[in-house]
Amino acid sequence: MPQFALRMQGAQRSFIREILKVTADPTVISFAGGLPNPASFPVAEIAAAASAVLAESGARALQYSATEGYLPLRQWIADRYRAKKGLDVDPADILITTGSQQALDLAAKVLVNAGDPVVIEKPGYLGAIQAFSLFRPHWRSVPLLDDGPDLPALDRALAGAKLFYAVTSFQNPSGLSYSEAKRAQVAELLRRHDCFFLEDDPYGELRFAGRDLPPVYAQRPEHSLLLGTFSKIAAPGFRLGWIVAQGEIMERLVIAKQAADLHTGSLDQMVVQRFLADNDFEAHVARIRKLYGGQCRAMQEAIARHFPRDVRVTAPEGGMFLWATLPEGLSSMELLQLAVERKVAFVPGAAFHVDGTGEDTLRLNYSNADSETINEGIRRLAQCLEICRARRSASLDLDEAAMQRGCQD
Repeated sequence: MPQFALRMQGAQRSFIREILKVTADPTVISFAGGLPNPASFPVAEIAAAASAVLAESGARALQYSATEGYLPLRQWIADRYRAKKGLDVDPADILITTGSQQALDLAAKVLVNAGDPVVIEKPGYLGAIQAFSLFRPHWRSVPLLDDGPDLPALDRALAGAKLFYAVTSFQNPSGLSYSEAKRAQVAELLRRHDCFFLEDDPYGELRFAGRDLPPVYAQRPEHSLLLGTFSKIAAPGFRLGWIVAQGEIMERLVIAKQAADLHTGSLDQMVVQRFLADNDFEAHVARIRKLYGGQCRAMQEAIARHFPRDVRVTAPEGGMFLWATLPEGLSSMELLQLAVERKVAFVPGAAFHVDGTGEDTLRLNYSNADSETINEGIRRLAQCLEICRARRSASLDLDEAAMQRGCQD
């Protein structure tokens, strides 16, 4: 067989997508996928919007369109950034993409050559790791603290780097957010090192506690890209995301998108824009925040009730995920094998690391299960943890016994 492209060497399927095959079984309690809750989908409102678009603009909605995207939708996004984040964004600074995943792919195509140093959080978003890995970067990872990245480590990693990719609000997978002080310090480090910044913000609208903060992009737009999506605030089935960028960066992104798919689907864009125009979007988002806030609290309470005290868990103020660190010596892959046998799924943390670490960590999604299901799933995971701990203790006892026999011999 002829040789595949070098970029495919070592490329692997998404670990999360493979786990989701297990969760196709309706009896499995899944904390694995980053799935929005279907109860939040505005089905009737979308149906009305689709009917209106097809009745009033059917032929135009079914025709090819501009690469940059549907102008009224881009205008809505720009207006919301101005009103909610204080960003000076124009519709010309917005490129509509086929989901955030295409945005990551386009950014990688435009910015990264093979061997370029690319900085990512530790742990980092698996979808970004997969998208960028095809372009064969040299990864540098920076540990996340409770309020953002370890700044001395980030300073070292940015030296000579081409790009820093980060999720600054309710990070996937950890649920952590950058503090206001850290956002300013990160912007200053980026200026000092003259590095591109790719800021992914899929969860920014999903804050259910604390104070809203503007993206780092606001402090350094000239060499930055800001990503957003309608997957978490409308419906993921539309596959609608966007990139905010300026000048030459935007020009290169448009060229890359034209080569990829010409433009994102016209009908989807027009339906979502009509939904936004005809409905109370603030009330819609408020319902999602309330729903996810309650589910997050349910998972935190279940963990406090069932998990061993030495399992450390993050405390997010929004988003869709908790991040757990197991006691020393326990493996989340071993835990997953036991959990699947008991009809529970999650994502082991090693998948979110580019340096081979993270075996003692895991991601838990709380957005797609009700409180009763969350409690039952966490209860089963706690049982699996006790089995893992017992096995670990027995293994250590065997090792100690073997050492003692060796000493006697």
